[in-house]
Amino acid sequence: MAQKIRIVPAILTDDPKALEKFVRDTESFTNFAQIDIMDGNFVPSHSISFKDIAPLKPKFQWEAHLMVQHPENYLEGFKEAGAQKIVFHFEAKTDREKTIKQSRESGMRVGLAVNPKTTIKEFAPLVELVDSVLFLSVEPGFYGAKFIPEVLDKIIEFRKAFPKTSTSIDGGVKEENIRDIAQTGVEVICVGSAIFNRSDPADAYRRLVELVTA
Repeated sequence: MAQKIRIVPAILTDDPKALEKFVRDTESFTNFAQIDIMDGNFVPSHSISFKDIAPLKPKFQWEAHLMVQHPENYLEGFKEAGAQKIVFHFEAKTDREKTIKQSRESGMRVGLAVNPKTTIKEFAPLVELVDSVLFLSVEPGFYGAKFIPEVLDKIIEFRKAFPKTSTSIDGGVKEENIRDIAQTGVEVICVGSAIFNRSDPADAYRRLVELVTA
C-alpha cells in the first residue's frame, strides 16, 4: 500500500459493563479508538452515552461517532468526557456548518460521516470545513451489518476529487475484505465486530494490521 493505513477499533454497545471491558481491552493494543453513539432515533438502536464513558477515563485518545439526529446537543458532554474528535452524520437534522463551528470552538476536531446512499455531490460543499470524511459501508446502527461494496467505488471517486482530505471507512470490515478496502487508498479503517466479537480482540486487531501492511 502506498500510504500507512490505520486500523481503528470501533466500540459499540448499550451495556456500561461491556463498555468498560471494551475500553480496557482496547487500551492493551492501540492508542486511538472510535466510540459509537446511537440515539434510537437516527438509527433504531440505543447505545451508551458520554456519562458512561467519562468515569472510565480511557488511556487512549478517541473520537465519538455520533449516529444521532441532533449532534449539536452532544458536543459539550463528549468534550467533558474526553473526546478529541466528533464525527457527525451529514444526514442528521442539524445546522451542519454551525455544528462544525461549535465543535471547533470546543477544541475538538470534526469529521463528517456519510451513509451509503448519500452522494459525493450532496456533501461536497462541507468537505473543506471538516478534518475528515467517514464513509459508512453498511446501513448504520448495528454490529455485523452487511457490507456494501459499492461504497469502495465512492471512496475512490472522492479521493480523486478531494485528495487532501483524510478518508475513513466504517462497517462490515472483515479479514476477507480488508485488503480490497485498503486498495481504495482510504487512510483509516474502523473495525467493530471483527475485533470485539473475537475471543482475543488484541490478536484480531494485530491480524488486521498485518493484512493491510504486508
